[in-house]
Amino acid sequence: MTYEFLQQYWWFLVALLGGILVFLLFVQGGNSLLFSIGRSDEERRLLVNSTGRKWEFTFTTLVTFGGAFFASFPLFYSTSFGGAYWLWMLILFSFVLQAVSYEFQNKLGNLLGARTFQWFLVANGIVGPLLLGGAVATFFNGSNFIVDKDNLVLGGAPIISRWANASHGLDALLDPWNLILAFAVFFLARVLGLLYFINNIDDSAIRSRSRRELKVNAVPFVLFFVAFLVRTLAKDGFAANAETGVITMEPLKYLTNLTQMWYVAAVLAIGIALVLYGIGRTIASKAYAKGIWPAGIGVVLAVCALLLTAGWNGTAYYPSTADLQSSLTIANSCSSEFTLRAMAVVSFFIPFVLAYIFYAWRAIDKKKISKGEIARGEAY
Repeated sequence: MTYEFLQQYWWFLVALLGGILVFLLFVQGGNSLLFSIGRSDEERRLLVNSTGRKWEFTFTTLVTFGGAFFASFPLFYSTSFGGAYWLWMLILFSFVLQAVSYEFQNKLGNLLGARTFQWFLVANGIVGPLLLGGAVATFFNGSNFIVDKDNLVLGGAPIISRWANASHGLDALLDPWNLILAFAVFFLARVLGLLYFINNIDDSAIRSRSRRELKVNAVPFVLFFVAFLVRTLAKDGFAANAETGVITMEPLKYLTNLTQMWYVAAVLAIGIALVLYGIGRTIASKAYAKGIWPAGIGVVLAVCALLLTAGWNGTAYYPSTADLQSSLTIANSCSSEFTLRAMAVVSFFIPFVLAYIFYAWRAIDKKKISKGEIARGEAY
């Protein structure tokens, strides 16, 4: 395993974790629909218990995603998480709010009432996907930061990177194309949440409403995603010279990446097709309730392929709009060869972890959630 191979390998793992994280946002998407799908307290408890059985997976994957970035590409971690901290702090706060809401909404002595904590879940369901989508969009559109590695050898505080303005990441939400991907992720999360409810809850009224809402949310998701994808493939991209490391603007860079990496383009096409199949068949057939699985697998494949397009093939995966040469690439932001090699050995245990998650998921979902379960007190 060469140093270059290890860099590419770890970017693949980060991209895969990113795809899994976006799929698991069905928890947030479902929570954002809590009051439109659930018309009574009993129905809302059904919905909360449906997503409440899986929220730990989403939170753990978010932390693992950040940890993998920190270990393999520490300069990105210090630049983005350290510079754009307002954006990331809002994301983390919304997820902490979610955890608190699940645990305390029906506890004895809850002075705020269950409904207040349910609205907190709705807030997380809206804010979480929107901000995560906006953050991911900066991989293609750039962020406002400056990197100066000479600070390591100069006197004073050894700060390598800094944000070029006082917004500390919130400026990402001022770019309309970042917002387009943000809304695409938001509506995708809602679509996945609805598909999950249809598959997971044994209640005809909730399933019927979920199918109606699926049509309403699928259309804007497709429109926002197609707009972002077409614009990204048509725009100039941030190319990195393999020998000198110099960053230049290259016309149609991301389209070129997909044509040169045909296997990534194939994964992207398969992922998109699976998402559309899961949505389309669920809408077309009232008897079909397993749309979450083709759609979920498709989301993982499509997001992974997009992130590979942003980082592989000599591309700056975190471009700087303040100083082009400060843009981060896989080569100039990664850990040492020793660190990547040591972590590569640990990564071989990932399939066992995924197998455990699959086993735990099946055990949790062995029985569909019903109103009888709520009545027996086996719920949040």
